[in-house]
Amino acid sequence: MSCDTPYFIGIDIGTGSARASLVARNGEIKASSTKDTITWRNQHDYRIFEQSTNNIWEQICTAVKEILKQSNVPATAVKGLGFDATCSLAVSDFDGNPITVTKGSGIGDHGDRNVILWADHRAEKEAELINSTGSIVLNYVGGTMSLEMEVPKILWLKKRMDPALFARCQFFDLPDFFTYKATGDNTRSFCSVTCKCSYVPDKGWQSDFFERIGLGELVDGENWKHMGAARGQVQTAGSPVGRGLSQKAAEELGLVEGTAVGSGLIDGYAGWMGTVAARYTENGQLSNVFPSLDESRHRLAIVAGTSTCHIVQSRDGVFVKGVWGPYRDTAFPGWWMNEGGQSSTGQLIDFIITTHPAYSELKERAKQEEKCIHAVLLDVLEKLRHENNVDTYTELTKDVHFYPDFHGNRSPIADSRMRGSIVGLELDPSIADLARKYYLTLEAIALQTRHIIDTLNAAGHDITSLYLSGGQVKNMVMMQLFADTCGIPVILPKSYSEAVVLGAAMLGRIAAEGVKDGEDMWKIMVEMTPTGTLVTPGASSTVNKLLDAKYTIFLEMIDIQKRWRRQIEEASY
Repeated sequence: MSCDTPYFIGIDIGTGSARASLVARNGEIKASSTKDTITWRNQHDYRIFEQSTNNIWEQICTAVKEILKQSNVPATAVKGLGFDATCSLAVSDFDGNPITVTKGSGIGDHGDRNVILWADHRAEKEAELINSTGSIVLNYVGGTMSLEMEVPKILWLKKRMDPALFARCQFFDLPDFFTYKATGDNTRSFCSVTCKCSYVPDKGWQSDFFERIGLGELVDGENWKHMGAARGQVQTAGSPVGRGLSQKAAEELGLVEGTAVGSGLIDGYAGWMGTVAARYTENGQLSNVFPSLDESRHRLAIVAGTSTCHIVQSRDGVFVKGVWGPYRDTAFPGWWMNEGGQSSTGQLIDFIITTHPAYSELKERAKQEEKCIHAVLLDVLEKLRHENNVDTYTELTKDVHFYPDFHGNRSPIADSRMRGSIVGLELDPSIADLARKYYLTLEAIALQTRHIIDTLNAAGHDITSLYLSGGQVKNMVMMQLFADTCGIPVILPKSYSEAVVLGAAMLGRIAAEGVKDGEDMWKIMVEMTPTGTLVTPGASSTVNKLLDAKYTIFLEMIDIQKRWRRQIEEASY
């Protein structure tokens, strides 16, 4: 290929893998490579999830070299790269060497296990302490800080680490660690520090907050060397970091020293960037709606994988109880964003399937029929629909009610103690029962999505469409459920798996071309985002009535669970 054609590399660090994609200026992905990463669990504590930046970086380097080889594109043609990653806590010393975060005698020593994954729920007591402070910090996380955020995890580490070892630590949200690893420059992103590290929009770090919760040493005379982002060392998405790739990183990646590196995004926000500027086809025809930057206010990005993020942009800050934000300058200069979420969605679907007594039968049938298990479950549902003489799967499962917070509620209740429940169980171990529970899980996730959207709109947003990405997009039954349950159209990306990494590549182009203005950033997004496909609400009046009734019951299940919890707490004293 010609060296005159510019390319950009997006690097997406997900929960279980690292992906690199080589992308042209028009958004066409020329080559991709995905490498699995290691996650350590604790057999005695289900809350623990740990990773290694060394392991992730090795996989990134392998993936980048593979895409260059696959595409036959020379390294000199790569003009910029961008990183997105999960909102996980990475810990290193001031030379970038990893520091162990595993509970025990080795905590604080040098060692590979230096990442507390986003899904790790070890810091529950620390989050409770933080939420008792009434700090202004809490105003920008929907009133309640999640134990999945970084400051509760840092406080957990401090309580267990030798003070001398704690003093040598610097703390990163994972996207910022990898721009640091790639450039040697410690500048942080607004996305990471405002969304996950308690940096208050327009006000910065709050010394009194950190001192009150027992992390006063992080203030460091207002130098904040452990946290970064002091004295203007914080950037909007895609701003060039430092002088680009360092010599060492360039050699390890197989790229050119000085290649532009854009300030990073959390993976959900990269999914927002890679989807919401899309035009779409309806019945095979390209829509005549050309998206403007102002239109982005009405488009909710939903990044649906292991967990799900819901992200929307606004010109002014909108405070939404139980929903994270508002965060300023997260992606575009001067714009605000809110983030809702579900802690377990794809993970929940897998759990319901794999723990059912009929799972072995399902696997065997899928093997014999040479189908995926989801296709087999839909075949079973279709047979049940005919046998019960109903028109839809919603009618088939109308008398069973599922509340999905098996791993706590992220939004809009913001309560890690919420748990799942099913009302209407039978003594039925069959594959038919498994199929019904599978559909109920999809329905519950869709109902909770409606709850999040209703909460956002009631607070001042005006969401009129959903832009999906992530692995769940493959499930068309679920996508139609989203449209029907929420009552608004869903736009599916050209590729369910590439939207997030495409957003990361956009960061590389923004950095390489020195783009600073929001309108110009939006133009790049429009130019690089492939055309999506429209899914419109299509439920019958009967199904709409059922979904509305189930939504009312869904909300009642929340209230009942909270009431029962209070009753038990009162009885326990």
